[in-house]
Amino acid sequence: MLDILAIIAPIYIAILIGYSMTRSGIFAKADMRVFGRFVINLALPALLFRTLSQRQLGEILNVSYLLAYCLGSWAMVGLGYFWCRRASGLNPATSAFYAMGMSCSNSGYVGYPILLLTLAPVAGVSLALNMTVENLLVIPFLLCMAESRQGGAGQWRALGKSLMRMAYNPLIIGLLAGLTVSVLGLKLPGPVIRTVDMLATACSALSLFVIGGTLVGLPMRGHGSRIAPIVLGKLVLHPLLVFVAITMVPMLGLGEIEPSLRMAAVLMAAMPMMGIYATLGQVYGQEDFSAVTLLVTTIVSFFTLSGLLWALGKYWSLA
Repeated sequence: MLDILAIIAPIYIAILIGYSMTRSGIFAKADMRVFGRFVINLALPALLFRTLSQRQLGEILNVSYLLAYCLGSWAMVGLGYFWCRRASGLNPATSAFYAMGMSCSNSGYVGYPILLLTLAPVAGVSLALNMTVENLLVIPFLLCMAESRQGGAGQWRALGKSLMRMAYNPLIIGLLAGLTVSVLGLKLPGPVIRTVDMLATACSALSLFVIGGTLVGLPMRGHGSRIAPIVLGKLVLHPLLVFVAITMVPMLGLGEIEPSLRMAAVLMAAMPMMGIYATLGQVYGQEDFSAVTLLVTTIVSFFTLSGLLWALGKYWSLA
């Protein structure tokens, strides 16, 4: 168990440093937006580009992984949406937003740093595969569901806008550029490689610092009963459904996923929700609720991830 804590602790210490330095006034909370834009627009795209451009296409386009993670995430979306509509009586837009919190992981800010400490050889590939599923298949689908209150035309408009935004998304650009270099077998000049490496190296620590700083000053009262199902869905049910999907993939006639990538997929599903969850909450009038949910889920994930790492260590050997 001490080995597990040694893996998890640095992640949350970095988050705590970001929280403490922002709380003490050394950095302003507004600074976190600047740092966050640097991570999203430069560091993470550079990391995706570096990872994909240096690997063979067969390693990157892992159909079994993509299908398993996609099926597990869509199953969580369906369960979360059904619970919100039937059990809680929420409207379609709010239900879709809650389902997003249960099914969209913080792959870049939290997931990648943890994989870097536990499964370093496959951390970059897992990040790229997850970004593909989340940005191309899950989030556009959820945004389309959230606009269902507008009728059919509203849904299609939401999907169209989402696809247009993705065309200019630096993460998608970095992903596609890396794939292009890999497919064409291009050799990049040394200065370009070193520049990309410098930007990619900044991703891990700075992203965790941003998470900590963003958590400062969030209101905590009056949301408990609504938060609990989202926390349970994100940290327990989502990884469980991805695990089930992974075990079912060979039954569909596809190749098995190697143990290290299987573990990476389950761990990625067990991360707290994506960092922009609170920002998206403003669109649906859920800014306070989504910010508190993000805070609680991030805190609780310390314990759930520790338990999951221990359980997976027993079930699969670490790569």
